[in-house]
Amino acid sequence: MPLTPTQDLKASLERDGFIVVSSNLSSSEIETLRTASQNITALAREGRWPHIRTLPRQFPPWPSDPSLGIWGVQQLMNPSLPDHELFTKTYFSPTTLATVRELLGPDCRDEHLVMELYNLLIRPDANFELRWHRDDIPPTASPEEELARLNKPAFHAQWNMALYRDSSLILIPGSHRRARSQVERDAGPYDELPGEIRVTLEPGEMAFYNNNILHRGAYDCEVERMTLHGSMGHVEGGAMRARNVLQHGREWIENVDLGGLEEGERERAVGMRDRLVELGSKFGETGFSQDD
Repeated sequence: MPLTPTQDLKASLERDGFIVVSSNLSSSEIETLRTASQNITALAREGRWPHIRTLPRQFPPWPSDPSLGIWGVQQLMNPSLPDHELFTKTYFSPTTLATVRELLGPDCRDEHLVMELYNLLIRPDANFELRWHRDDIPPTASPEEELARLNKPAFHAQWNMALYRDSSLILIPGSHRRARSQVERDAGPYDELPGEIRVTLEPGEMAFYNNNILHRGAYDCEVERMTLHGSMGHVEGGAMRARNVLQHGREWIENVDLGGLEEGERERAVGMRDRLVELGSKFGETGFSQDD
């Protein structure tokens, strides 16, 4: 059962490393997003959109050739992409912003928020699994290195929002608060691990999760999947968040079209976009979080 904004979302996220909430989208809004997502997926599979996640590679940088199959479409707010206005409006929705601010803490205000990623995760062209990982901690990290990173504030909120029923995300609750056990270190990349669960989302539900929780994905090529994958950051994230976000591409960010937002929403979104641009200018080439 998804949580509601009246419950203590931050405490739940800090305890378990993930929460499930409602996006408050209506069935007609979900259907509109499905249609737009189907259109851009077709574009990407045809090789007419270069910003894609290609098989069998797990992490960026991804080749732009879709001939081996794809499992994601990148840069949903890029103004060169059809329906970018719809995706931008969804990203900056009041429900999402309210949830993010609650998760980032009581002192988080509009001027602290940073626009980050918005991508689409789709049914792959062949069965595909992601190995066990933490997004911003390499598998070679020692227990001491893991704990040093895990003990820092996350400075972000990251989510998956399902447009179709989605049971692809596999994670170990609480693993964002500790180093890997010896069993976890010795396990194969796709092994079943003690305590793992599958997070099942119904259409319109969102899973927010700490991106350094121990997790992976398993994607069935015969099961439709269209899941919006986004994140928002806090200005204090600095270089740590810059690498996570800018490794996915940056050349389009300054041109994000915010004209379709309501006046108050637009002013807030402009500030968030500008803070991401500033982050890119300050930290330059950030490299990549993981090797593939």
